[in-house]
Amino acid sequence: MSDPTARNRLDEEASPYLRQHADNPVNWQPWDEAALSKAREEDRPIFLSVGYSACHWCHVMEDESFEDEAVAEVLNEHFVPIKVDREERPDLDSIYQTVCQAVTGRGGWPLSVWLTPEGKPFYVGTYFPREARRNMPGFLSLLENVAESWNDPEQREEMANRAEQWTRVAKDQLEDVESPGEDAPGEDILSDAAGSLMRSVDAEYGGFGNSGPKFPQEARLHVLLRAFDRSGREGFREAVTANLDAMGDGGLYDHVGGGFHRYCTDRDWTVPHFEKMLYDNAELSRIFLAGYQVTGEERYRDRVEETLEFVTRELQHDDGGFFATLDAQSANAEGEQEEGAFYVWTPEQVQDVLDDETDAELFCDRYGVTSKGNFENGQTVLTLSASIEQLAEDHDLPEAEVEARLADAKQTIFEAREERPRPRRDDKVLAGWNGLMLSAFAEAAIVLDKGYAEPAEQALAFVREHLWDEESNRLTRRFADGDVKGEGYLEDYAFLARGAFDLYQATGDHAHLDFALDLARTIEREFWDSEQETVFFTPAGGEDLVARPQELRDQSTPSSLGVTLDVLLSLSHFAPEDDFETVVESVLTTHGGRIESSPLEYASLVLAADRWNTGDLELTLVADERPEEWRETLAETYLPLRLLAPRPADEETFEGWLADLDCDEAPPVWADREARDGPTVYACKQFTCSPPTDSVREAIDWAQENL
Repeated sequence: MSDPTARNRLDEEASPYLRQHADNPVNWQPWDEAALSKAREEDRPIFLSVGYSACHWCHVMEDESFEDEAVAEVLNEHFVPIKVDREERPDLDSIYQTVCQAVTGRGGWPLSVWLTPEGKPFYVGTYFPREARRNMPGFLSLLENVAESWNDPEQREEMANRAEQWTRVAKDQLEDVESPGEDAPGEDILSDAAGSLMRSVDAEYGGFGNSGPKFPQEARLHVLLRAFDRSGREGFREAVTANLDAMGDGGLYDHVGGGFHRYCTDRDWTVPHFEKMLYDNAELSRIFLAGYQVTGEERYRDRVEETLEFVTRELQHDDGGFFATLDAQSANAEGEQEEGAFYVWTPEQVQDVLDDETDAELFCDRYGVTSKGNFENGQTVLTLSASIEQLAEDHDLPEAEVEARLADAKQTIFEAREERPRPRRDDKVLAGWNGLMLSAFAEAAIVLDKGYAEPAEQALAFVREHLWDEESNRLTRRFADGDVKGEGYLEDYAFLARGAFDLYQATGDHAHLDFALDLARTIEREFWDSEQETVFFTPAGGEDLVARPQELRDQSTPSSLGVTLDVLLSLSHFAPEDDFETVVESVLTTHGGRIESSPLEYASLVLAADRWNTGDLELTLVADERPEEWRETLAETYLPLRLLAPRPADEETFEGWLADLDCDEAPPVWADREARDGPTVYACKQFTCSPPTDSVREAIDWAQENL
């Protein structure tokens, strides 16, 4: 059999990130049995490099080290070098990222891990420069030292002991469950979490923590908004709006093309890392929609509309699915790859594009474009730096004229920017991330315009066609240029189930509900461990790794466990014969102590626990077509525990629904809730229902007064 490590094998992979490294002189291997077997057979350590295509420092480390012949020679001779796309293998990333954070106190990408042939880590870090600098060891010398130590029996024994110790750390942190039999979080969990969050709010600049970098923390903002809705405490609402304003007005947001970058490097939300991730734009759209409902501020609506336009324009496959990311880097004027080159401006560049001097001045004043700049080399990241009122006064123009001039100028700038070299796009379609975006479009269809359901339905159809196996009820994680690969993880099933259910709520199409139930039942069958009373991130019978992770904490995406519990509770209304509520109660009991002791880390689980304690406000909508008054009321009313249960008024059609869903009888959320002389609404909570009415507003008001 030929030696798989004798050459770089990444040209055989469909992942754009892996293919970016296919021309490196390093003999990169994918994480597969051929590479792992070679490490075991030759007793060679594995060098594992984990990253993703939009990662800035991944590109830097490639340029400095992985394209260097001397580095490649050491890696190829002494190691089995394996490259992993974290977006394809979040399980591997979770395990070794956990070790990195436990050992070094920090994590991130690129993640660099040295493993025994059995996959146990004995040295770990993130980015390493080729040569030592700023208290960081040089990557080349580090490789040479590790190779030398591996072949020294005494040091090899130390490495083996460390590998065992660090593997136990990973297992303890990722597999640990508290002793079942304690209590689930109590009814005070929401207010307690909101209080803890308020102590970490940056009152001056928005966000959480009084230093940079600043990351979107959408689940925390949902906690605060729900607590405001429950208590009426203005401080909760003000903390959320300050955060939304900081993110929507600062450099995190792309003011020309719409959409949000990954995070900001500073405390005041000015300079971002410029990659654009599908999941950020999904979750940020949802929290801005909630902010719009609570405040009525049109600027929040604008951010959502522009973001969803960006997503459909730049991140949607022609056949419907949503792509993963846009890179942080693109070519600058000299043709060199540079972070942010596509997005930043100088006054001279603006003036070259806008012929009218006043328009150029207005644009520069509005978005803070100065000769000094706020970024590298005198360039400016656009931020909202002056109000329309201020600009009108400064330029002695009517406000309406200022707005019209700026709108035209922004369109002209956008068209000019389209001619610049574009950031690379990672064309993977990931099941779970598509689920997050489905939820965003579905919520926009309820809050803004029902037309937003169309791209969501196209994406769901794409995922079902390419990544769903009807016979086994199993998901594949990734589609890339026709290639399908990878078993689905908990986030794929949970995020997609929530997205499909949200799309059912928005459209009333019971096929989406049926699919959500199929996904939920697979979660119960494959991920729920009744002995441990928890839900794992990887399916039973999946690849045997050094640890089987759970995902309790919110990270760059919501906790998959938190979303699982939330969607299982929603779906339990439609499938009471399933054990969804038992799973939820058991998991909340298992992890109740840690949720209560550290709610900031577990915001999505806090939201699920609050739903469990408080119960949903069920709005059963009995109509063959949703009346406009219903749409308007639902659009303008913030109901964080709203559960829409549309069903047809025509009884024959409804019987067909029940047959499609394999229901012997109507579930409680629909049972005995028929149309009464036209479209009818029922508001119910914890087995108490409003009188039937033809007004959603009346049903909501009755529920808020009586339930």
